[in-house]
Amino acid sequence: MSFRDTAKNSTTSPPDEGRVRWRRFSAMILGAGAISAALVALTAEGVLAAQFSISGMPFTVTADKLSGTGFEQFATLDQMAENSPNQGDTGGQLVLIVSAIDKAELSNLCQSIDLGGMHMKITAGNAGKPVAAKTLVVDSDEIAGDASFNNINIGQDASTMDAVPGVRGNLGVFGQQADTVTITKLRQTNYATTAATFSLPHLRMSFASDGC
Repeated sequence: MSFRDTAKNSTTSPPDEGRVRWRRFSAMILGAGAISAALVALTAEGVLAAQFSISGMPFTVTADKLSGTGFEQFATLDQMAENSPNQGDTGGQLVLIVSAIDKAELSNLCQSIDLGGMHMKITAGNAGKPVAAKTLVVDSDEIAGDASFNNINIGQDASTMDAVPGVRGNLGVFGQQADTVTITKLRQTNYATTAATFSLPHLRMSFASDGC
C-alpha cells in the first residue's frame, strides 16, 4: 500500500466475488489511453510523483481481516527505476489504484514475493495482536475480498479527498472515500506500500517454497 504529495493468484483462476481488476476498471471509467496520458502529464508536473521508484515486481498481501478508519481510493501512475529489467512492454510505468487508510489494523498478515523458484515471505499479527499502521498507502492492480464501508462517496473527485490527511489524488480523477472500511479474506497484488508507522507484532521473515 505510496504517499501522494498533494496527493497464488493464478491468472487462470475465475474471478472471486468482490474482486476488482483495476486496469479493466480504469479503462471503463476514462478509457485506458486517456487516463494514461493524463496521469503521465500529472506525474511530470510532480502532482502524483511516487515517493520512490518501484521495482515493478508485484507482491502478494493477504489478511484474515482489515479494519480501517478514514479510507480513500483513486488511480495513479507509478514509475519504475530507469532501465529496470522489469519494464517489459510497460515503458516503465504502471497505472495502479491507490488505497489509503488513516488508521488500519490487519489480522494474520502475510506478504510474499516470488523470486523464481522460492518466495520471500513475511508473516505478522497472527498471535492475537493485529498489525497496526498509520497513514497506510498501497498501490495495487488487484484487490479481492468481502468488503463493507460506512458513509461511502463513490465517484468523488480525487483532488477533494480528505479522509486521510495529506493523501489525495488529482483533479478530474475518479475516486471514492469512506469513514470506515472492513475487508475480510483480503488478497491484494501490490507494487508499493508506505506508512507513517507500521507495527508488526510476532514478525517472521523467511524463504519458503510457496507464497501467501
